[in-house]
Amino acid sequence: MNPVEEEQIIHDLLIDSAKVKTKLAKEKSRQIAQVAEMIIHVYENNGKLLVMGNGGSAADSQHMVAELVHQYEKKGRKALPAIALTTNSSIITAIGNDWGYDQGFERQVEALATEQDVVIGITTSGNSPNIIKALEMAKSKGAKTITLAGKDGGKINGLADITIIVPSDNTARIQEAHIAIIHVLCSLIDEHFVESKL
Repeated sequence: MNPVEEEQIIHDLLIDSAKVKTKLAKEKSRQIAQVAEMIIHVYENNGKLLVMGNGGSAADSQHMVAELVHQYEKKGRKALPAIALTTNSSIITAIGNDWGYDQGFERQVEALATEQDVVIGITTSGNSPNIIKALEMAKSKGAKTITLAGKDGGKINGLADITIIVPSDNTARIQEAHIAIIHVLCSLIDEHFVESKL
């Protein structure tokens, strides 16, 4: 590949990513605001976030939790309680070994979620069995539920209280949009809690 071809590929990939995010902004801004409002409400009522995903979405869940517990852009807000269900390898491997991988998040939600909490599942396909089972458990416990998905939303579409479906069929573009949504949410949450001095 010559440098001109390489630059064209880079240009096209970045433009494609920007187009997906532009469409997301036009079509999903209200839903993103609703998710921010739900999370803020949970935090104002002494609840916590439980966040989960597989593969790249697992990394996104951990990234979101880090921004909330530590800080995002604003200094001066309190640490906000959030747990990434992807991080305890002993729990995940014990459940996976004894009962199967599909129950790894469900069991943690059963142990940790309350009706004061919100459970967030991140899945590009919307068809991850372990996310679906965990969301069903969360609903049975009265927790609020949010999903970030892509494509047509898959089996997860309609399962959560709010599902944001990224308008793309490309896994990489969906993942890029998910991290953009997470950053927008963290920014809105930061603004609220710095302004309210909580």
